[in-house]
Amino acid sequence: MKKEKVIVGLSGGVDSSVTAAILLEQGYEVEGLFMRNWDSNLNNDILGNNLQGETCPQEQDYIDAKKVAEKLNIKIHRIDFIKEYWDHVFEYFVTEYKKGRTPNPDILCNKYIKFDKFLDYAINELKADYIAMGHYAGVKKNKLSNEFELIRGLDENKDQSYFLCQLNQNQLSKTMFPLQKYKKSEIREIAKKYDLITAEKKDSTGICFIGERNFTKFLQNYIPNQPGDIIDIKTNKKIAEHIGVMYYTIGQRKGLNLGGQKEPYYVAKKDIENKILYVSPLSDESYLESKSCIVEGFNFISNYKNYFNSNKFNCTAKFRYRQKDVKVNVEILENNKILITYKEPVRAVTEGQEAVLYLGEVCLGGGVIDKILNN
Repeated sequence: MKKEKVIVGLSGGVDSSVTAAILLEQGYEVEGLFMRNWDSNLNNDILGNNLQGETCPQEQDYIDAKKVAEKLNIKIHRIDFIKEYWDHVFEYFVTEYKKGRTPNPDILCNKYIKFDKFLDYAINELKADYIAMGHYAGVKKNKLSNEFELIRGLDENKDQSYFLCQLNQNQLSKTMFPLQKYKKSEIREIAKKYDLITAEKKDSTGICFIGERNFTKFLQNYIPNQPGDIIDIKTNKKIAEHIGVMYYTIGQRKGLNLGGQKEPYYVAKKDIENKILYVSPLSDESYLESKSCIVEGFNFISNYKNYFNSNKFNCTAKFRYRQKDVKVNVEILENNKILITYKEPVRAVTEGQEAVLYLGEVCLGGGVIDKILNN
């Protein structure tokens, strides 16, 4: 009987390395595919920028991915999705920041690159039956509805279902997540067992595929400075100046450069049109609290009617990664919009971020927070 072929997104990190090893143990035919989605020189040329010090460690990651492939005795391919990443992820990312919102590029990258362009290439060009990624999440088929469900990773601290909330039925039907039942410590032990070079490699952080860098300086390359006033929201008095409202996020405390004040401040509100950054003393966090929000472009991974008898229902939500689940009421509106009302006020729900709904271990889907209400 012919083995089923799985193409693993081999990134040069420990999670994807162990994903390949586990699938080999399970008897699949495994090959790796390394993606390059960011090229500083090419992207600078697109904008006409001449940026200095713009480097990305992807070449080292590719070297590590090749060494893992050699150790596991599997074939590795390489492909560029630089233009696709720019068109579908980065342009949206910059546009949202210009509006004063805080987007989540990892979610877009999963939706349009890893589980779209990558999936298409693996299935149609490399003739795979499935793709596999090193995310801490899982897929299972609901026996009653016959639809695929996205489920949380067992390791609560590493669960990445939040970032996968925009996936659809076709994408899940062709995807494996072998790490769903593992904790991070177990993954590193498996990597040591196979003597993989990535066993002790530090986890990557920063913007998806762009990497770690000074975020404000990076953003300044694409959105010019627009100086304005920093105003105490309680007294309505100017206390300092900023270089651009869009560089700050709601609730931010560090990097405000408000030395000489009696107590620390945080970002309470942003007025892009008038270039005003409103801040509040840390002793009063009421400006961060809200009671409900409108979410647009909501993607139900499977039909919500599989779980609820009405377009109004109760479940839980996350408004940012690693946030504790919040009990909410949901009302489905027109045009893929939903209204989420929280049982208790929630801090720092932010426009542009993703609201993701859960029913127990099942991730129902997610959408972009468009408007904060009742704060």
